[in-house]
Amino acid sequence: MKIYVNDKPVEILPGMTVKHALISAELLNDADSIKRVCDKWGNEIGLDGELTEGERIYVVHKKN
Repeated sequence: MKIYVNDKPVEILPGMTVKHALISAELLNDADSIKRVCDKWGNEIGLDGELTEGERIYVVHKKN
């Protein structure tokens, strides 16, 4: 299924979590720079959160 991470399309299998999507988008390589992950409404979501087809999530990075 296709979801979007920071508006970039990412293919994951049904039942995969936010963490899996971040790994697929190669954003967990630098996990220390991630402040939080939000849905399209700005609500914070956990790494174990379930995703559905077409969902959009956004990674908010810590400022240096």
